[in-house]
Amino acid sequence: MTLAPPAHRFDDGHTEVLLAEMNRLAQDDPERERLRSRIVDLHTALVRGVARRYAGRGEPIDDLQQVAYLGLVKAINRFDPDVGDRFVTYAYPVVTGEVKRHFRDKTWGVRVTRRVQELRPVLQRTVQEFTREQGRAPTTAEIAARLDITEEETIEVIVACDAYRPLSLEAPADGSRSSDNGTVGEYLGSDDPALDAFIDGHALGPLIDELPERERTILLLRFFGNKTQTQIAEQIGLSQMHVSRLLRATLDKLRAGLLA
Repeated sequence: MTLAPPAHRFDDGHTEVLLAEMNRLAQDDPERERLRSRIVDLHTALVRGVARRYAGRGEPIDDLQQVAYLGLVKAINRFDPDVGDRFVTYAYPVVTGEVKRHFRDKTWGVRVTRRVQELRPVLQRTVQEFTREQGRAPTTAEIAARLDITEEETIEVIVACDAYRPLSLEAPADGSRSSDNGTVGEYLGSDDPALDAFIDGHALGPLIDELPERERTILLLRFFGNKTQTQIAEQIGLSQMHVSRLLRATLDKLRAGLLA
C-alpha cells in the first residue's frame, strides 16, 4: 500500500472545501478553472517531491514534474469530496502512478510487450542480487531459474533492455548539455577491414590487368584458385622455384603500384 505524505505539507486545510465548491459549478464556469489552479498551487510541493523521488533515472526533472502535474490535474478532476477522504491521500498515488506510467510507456526506444516491460526491473534486481551473492554475473539459465521463466523469455527481456532509453547519436559526447565537444555519433565506429579490402581490390584490378599473361596466370591460380606453387608449376610447365621467383616479383610489383 502506498502511503501519502502528511497532508499539512501540501495544502492549507481548505483543499476539500475548494473541491466541493468547484464540483458545484457548471463545467463551463470559468470559476472552476480558477479553483483548479488554486488547488494545483497548494500541491506544488507534492508534485516536486514525487518528481525528485524518480529523478536520476534518465529523465529530465522538468519532464517528470510536467508528468506529475498531469497526474495532479487528473486527481483533481476525479476526486469525489462526498467520499470523505482527504484529497492528498487520494492524489499522492495518482500522481505517483502517472510518473510510473510515463517510465513504463514513454521511455522505450521500440515497442515491447507489457510483460517484458514489467520483467525488466525484476531482471535487473535479480542480476544485482546474484552478483552480490556469488561474486560473478549469472548465466541466462540461472536468471531464468530465479525468475521462474524460460531461457527464451529471459533472452527476450535481456535484448529488450537495450531498447530502453537508447542513447541518441546527437547526444553530447561528454555527457553534458552542450555539444561543443562533439556528439556521440561523431565518436562511434571503427576501422572496417572489409572496406580496406574493397579499396585495395579496386586499386589492384588495373595493375593485375597490366601484368604479363604468365605472371597474371600464376597470381590468379595461387590466390584465387587456391593452388600450391607445386601444382602451379606442374600446370604451366615450370619448376616450383621458378614459379616462386615469378610470384615474389609479381607481388613486389603490385605492392609498388599500390604505394605509388
